[in-house]
Parts: sequence; structure tokens; C-alpha cells
Amino acid sequence: MKSKHEALILVDIQNDFLPGGALAITRGDEVIPVANRWVPEFDNVITTQDWHPPNHASFASNHRGHRIGDVVKVGDIDQVLWPDHCVQFSEGAAFADALEIRCDVAIFRKGTDPTMDSYSGFFDNGHKHATGLHDYLHEHQINRLFIMGLATDYCVKYTALDAAMLNFETSVLIDGCRSVSQSSEDLQEAIEEMQAAGVEIIHSDEIFG
Repeated sequence: MKSKHEALILVDIQNDFLPGGALAITRGDEVIPVANRWVPEFDNVITTQDWHPPNHASFASNHRGHRIGDVVKVGDIDQVLWPDHCVQFSEGAAFADALEIRCDVAIFRKGTDPTMDSYSGFFDNGHKHATGLHDYLHEHQINRLFIMGLATDYCVKYTALDAAMLNFETSVLIDGCRSVSQSSEDLQEAIEEMQAAGVEIIHSDEIFG
């Protein structure tokens, strides 16, 4: 078991992000065996869950005249428009069936505000509202985070950036992540942005053996 001051954070391993889902990430299902391998090694396991209302501002279907992939202003925030995904109580919002998570796993839902997206597991994209994850980690005296899931260039990246900003010792288990973008340049840019913020990018075998 890892130390009680360490936690594994599984980011958005949900049906809609897996092959066949509404916002499928190429080879997204490959993160599941990595997660299942390491969940038993941690006393503290946390999952984030995209949990959008049907009228969410990130859905292209809610913006007349716009298409998936367009970027619009939502308030003062640039918002990529996505297909409808992870709608509350839908099968697409459920965690992957093959993901072996214990009943004591802490779940933090994000993207619940119809007017603001939330890539990070800590805050919405405007950093106006918190999910409660920071308070939970503080209450449980957790100061070391290992993050993996979907997707490297969005929700994993922003969760890791916020974790580092909040002074957690933060590592991303890169073998347990997959990206929305299939461009190696985009992936490298996301990795370099995290590293510049003090996030460690590692393969899980480097620390767990």
C-alpha cells in the first residue's frame, strides 16, 4: 500500500470517453487495465466524473449555427464545443464497466454548472467554483497525488496543473492516460506545460516496480 498521505486520482474513465462513446478517445479503454493494476496499491483512491446537464454550454447542440470543434466565448472563457456527452444519469456518464473501483472510492463530479465547463477535478474553467476535492484532500492530510485517466491534453492536464498550483506533489502516470488529439506535437505541448508547472511525468512502473 502507498502511504496514507498519497492518493490515486482517476480522471473521467467514463463510457462516453471510451471507443464507441459520444466523445470517444482513441484507445481510451487502454487506461482501464492500468487503473485496475494500481487501485489496490492505494488506501486513497479518488475519481472525477464529468456530470453535465443537458443544456450544458460546452455542447455544440446548444449553440445555433455552430459545430463540434468550434471555439466560442462563454462569458470571458474560450470554450471548445463538444458533442453531447456525460449527461447526468445517462449510461455515457457512468464509469466504465471494466473499471474495478472499490465502494469506498471518493467521487467528485464536475461540469455540473450549465454555464461553465470544468476540465479540472478541482475547479471550473473560470476558477470561480470548487468541486470540493481540495478540501477533501486537506481533511485527509493527503499531500502527494498520482493522476491518470482521460484525457492527457484536457482533464488530466488541468487537474494536474491545479494540483501543482495548490502545492500538492503531483505526478501524472503517462502510461495510464490517452489524449483527445492524436497529434504528437499536441501531446508533447501538454506534457511540457505540466512539467513547466512542476508536475512530474512518469511511467507507473518507474515508481511501483
